[in-house]
Amino acid sequence: MRDRKQRAEVVKAGRIVVKVGSSSLTQRGRIDLERLRLLVDAIAARRVEGSEVVLVSSGAIAAGLAPMGLRSRPRDLATQQAAASVGQGLLMARYSDAFAAHGLRVGQVLLTVDDVTRRSHYRNAYRTFARLLELGVVPIVNENDTVATTEIRFGDNDRLAALTSHLVHTDLLVLLSDVDGLYDGDPRKPGTTMITDVRGPADLEPLQIGRTGSSGVGTGGMQTKVEAAGIATEAGIPVVLTSAARVGEALRGDPVGTLFHPTGRRRKTRLLWLAHATSGQGRLILDDGAVRALTERRSSLLPAGITAVEGNFSAGDPVDLLSPAGLVIARGLVNYDATELPGLLGRSTRDLARDLGPTYEREVVHRDDLVLL
Repeated sequence: MRDRKQRAEVVKAGRIVVKVGSSSLTQRGRIDLERLRLLVDAIAARRVEGSEVVLVSSGAIAAGLAPMGLRSRPRDLATQQAAASVGQGLLMARYSDAFAAHGLRVGQVLLTVDDVTRRSHYRNAYRTFARLLELGVVPIVNENDTVATTEIRFGDNDRLAALTSHLVHTDLLVLLSDVDGLYDGDPRKPGTTMITDVRGPADLEPLQIGRTGSSGVGTGGMQTKVEAAGIATEAGIPVVLTSAARVGEALRGDPVGTLFHPTGRRRKTRLLWLAHATSGQGRLILDDGAVRALTERRSSLLPAGITAVEGNFSAGDPVDLLSPAGLVIARGLVNYDATELPGLLGRSTRDLARDLGPTYEREVVHRDDLVLL
């Protein structure tokens, strides 16, 4: 019989996403096998209880440092990608061996932003996860660091974990760190207190949240974890934030770390990725009529409502939509190249089709590819 003190949100979760960072898996540029086995043992124990688990794991770049003779995380993108290429294979081999000891198979899923914002790619990613879980495989997710460029990066794996939680329709997100929870100040200083529950943004306002970690191998800090928790809880997914050392307790439902309670309901997953996983590759300035059409009627954006075009983008790229005052009101996937739009502005799609042909009778951004910000 379970302890009454255990968290009901954790105990009843049938599908869980667990995220672990580089600093929790590696030491001095090498994979720490003891830490990795502790994580795998906890996930395997939860699997025995009947839950499905998706693991979002950092560590590819960090794992590649020592084999490549690097002492710290490289600053330039090319060397980061080279380190990731070496380290990803090592990391997956260690996971495969550790899970095999429990009779479990693993499958690697490497994602870029394109994979989950473009409609056809998104559907494929969802089907891949669904089939892996159906087959009893533990999906291990990471950003595709070997090919991702600055323009198509998630930014950090905390955000990736929150968005993956939506993609796989999870019941719980567990964020593992080198700190055992969210504190009201620097946990290394005396007098600080752990926050056991966060029920909404108001609970975070008085807190001083650090931006970067101390290990030197990761890209995130407490701020990225709190932001990731916000993304998840806004759409109805509870989040537990604690240290990797306490992963077993966290997955059992013990009251460790900080529990972020859901604050909203689920929304269309692909649009959530569009809002939180992308940045605009260009900007479209709208007139007042177009702003009202988008915000009040949730209409598509037509050429007639655009007054100016900024940036260099291609059809299918995310672009920011701005009010006449310069306020970003929405983001959407554009159906035209930046070079095509200037000659179309202020004209109706019917006129464009008559003068330029039927291929021009289409929205600049369709309402299904648009999210209000």
